[in-house]
Amino acid sequence: MRITVLSGGIGGARFIEGLKAALGPDDEITVIANTADDIWLFGLRICPDLDTVMYTLGNGIDPERRWGRTDESWQVKEELAAYGAEPTWFGLGDRDLATHIIRTQMLHEGKTLSQATARLTQRWDTGVTLLPMSDDFVETHIAIDGDSGREVIHFQEYWIRLRASVPVREVIAQGAETAAPAPGVVEAILGADVVILPPSNPIVSVGTILSVRGIRDAVLATKAPVVGVSPIIGAGAVRGMADQLLQGLGIEISAASVGLHYGSRRDGGVLDAWLVDTADAGAVATLEAAGVAAEAVPLYMNDAVTTRQLAVDTLSLARRIGAPAH
Repeated sequence: MRITVLSGGIGGARFIEGLKAALGPDDEITVIANTADDIWLFGLRICPDLDTVMYTLGNGIDPERRWGRTDESWQVKEELAAYGAEPTWFGLGDRDLATHIIRTQMLHEGKTLSQATARLTQRWDTGVTLLPMSDDFVETHIAIDGDSGREVIHFQEYWIRLRASVPVREVIAQGAETAAPAPGVVEAILGADVVILPPSNPIVSVGTILSVRGIRDAVLATKAPVVGVSPIIGAGAVRGMADQLLQGLGIEISAASVGLHYGSRRDGGVLDAWLVDTADAGAVATLEAAGVAAEAVPLYMNDAVTTRQLAVDTLSLARRIGAPAH
């Protein structure tokens, strides 16, 4: 099988771990990672979602935080603070810095982000093909109410400095309308046997990937079934700030509403099927009435066993619906 996954960071990376465990040695996984969270800091290009996927699948992720390197230290961060360097709200670990230095060096040499990513992943035995969604500039900015009116800040500042504590007025994928998919992205979607939207943030992870010109069209055109996994269980997000973003954009915080936000491919959306948690089994009828096949299964990825089972359930639903005609 050829599986293509449109992934954000922590939730998507965890799901892909289970997917790898559920597949055989001849199956192929391509991960298209969100790069709109990327940011320049201290002269370095930081790619949080790419790195989280790479470290997780390469067994280099911190097992407690689920981001950054295992056995990390923070001496450089302390030294930067001693110099009064800004911003102080974003911390770069000492081991993590090596990744950013190599990436930035390659970018300054004229390499693309795809080329830099391929070089970095040579070190990590990820078992997947990891692609950035685009080699072009795309950044997620968040509009909030500032002291003197509307203020637009980088997503990382909203999430880390403000802790997603202020209302969202608009989410802006700056550059997405002119960016092109990275090499191999469209081909991976069109050539897949299954396309999966894992439990990543539907607005600033999967949503920004789909905002890149040509990627949404490829998802609409692929002959593969497109199956999504809800990042919402009950009345809240499993992890991250999806609650705040959905609320700010006027979308109800529920598994059904996120599925309907993605929409059925039958009606121009991107989903053929949607997995919800057993706690949200009542949403199945609503989703199916809207043209999205749905099942309720346990979604909590508590350990390797439950994570693998979620991947198995996702693939089973894809097989059940087959290749829908649109």
